Amino acid sequence: MDLEKRHLKTLDWTILIILAALGVFSYLGISGSAAGVDKAQQQVLWYVIGFIVLGGSLLFDYRLFYNFAFVLYGFGLILLIGVLQTAAINNTHSWYNLGPVLFQPSEPMKLFTILAVARYMAKRAEDPYRFHYFYKLIPVALLVMVPLLLILIQPDLGTALVYTGMLATMLIVGGIRLLHVTYVGGLVGSLAAGMVFLYEYKQDIFFKIIKPYQWDRIVFWLNPDLEAMGRGFQLKQSLIAIGSGQLVGKGIDTPTQASFGWVPVGESDFIFTVIAEKLGFIGAGLLMILFFFLIYRMVRIAMEAKDPFGAYVVAGVVGMLTFQVFENIGMTIQLMPITGIPLPFISYGGSSLITNFLIIGVVLNIGMRKDKLRFD
Repeated sequence: MDLEKRHLKTLDWTILIILAALGVFSYLGISGSAAGVDKAQQQVLWYVIGFIVLGGSLLFDYRLFYNFAFVLYGFGLILLIGVLQTAAINNTHSWYNLGPVLFQPSEPMKLFTILAVARYMAKRAEDPYRFHYFYKLIPVALLVMVPLLLILIQPDLGTALVYTGMLATMLIVGGIRLLHVTYVGGLVGSLAAGMVFLYEYKQDIFFKIIKPYQWDRIVFWLNPDLEAMGRGFQLKQSLIAIGSGQLVGKGIDTPTQASFGWVPVGESDFIFTVIAEKLGFIGAGLLMILFFFLIYRMVRIAMEAKDPFGAYVVAGVVGMLTFQVFENIGMTIQLMPITGIPLPFISYGGSSLITNFLIIGVVLNIGMRKDKLRFD
């Protein structure tokens, strides 16, 4: 073990306070949903385990993760391949059934992918031409695309999209050229144009690529009133519930739409809706401020990291959490399509929560073992 008193002095205690505050919001949101207090109490247990995992991750120098980055990445790929052979749960092959708990390998794979990409980029950090040519981006992209495609096969589009946010942030920090950003933008635009062409003229091919339920999410995201009591029901009820919270909310103990089950999966994907209905604009705004400061503190750690590997790891985590928060909150207020991404540290679920605690533990580990500020 490498933990010393001097490391504890540089530990970012603000992040720990933020996590504890997010735990309070998580409890209020889950207990205010149709899942009720029992699920909220289970989440408290997951939080306790999460803090223990976080503390354990601080005991060793984070460069240990550098040494085992590719080993962990390979182990994660084995788990992703193996989960495809398991029985489907909610029409997806995303979980290992471990008896009392369900384990979702795509969650820890986020960290394993970040570590692998960070190690690859760190080894080339001193090369001024590391991203000078577009083809040099291919190995980095492949490290992300392989797990992304395995997750798409499950299918789990929401989690797969998180990996693109991680990749984008790490490449920006790594110094990707604006010209290459233009190339990628052109490729994405061409792909979108091709999909539009297929939808207009070759719908049989289009719906082999895009599943009908995925297309429905786009259609009823744009206009949930088309089937307000059908496929647009979830979004419509979310908007009604959030709006009814008004400025200060209906109160913690007041029965609401969410508590009576009118907001589906209120303990998970739509937990922000429950919080906004219970605590109003003020409570929901405070939650978003906590996320802002969590990300801000991590950006500071990335800027102060003593080596490129640490900076790249934190950058990947920032991209991951920012994307998840934006997508989850955005889908509840009709800003983004519904994708089934949980709200980090708030939504119910052991795999996601403990993985996030481990990831934050790695970030704090990097912050503890840093040089003095580079920009003093």
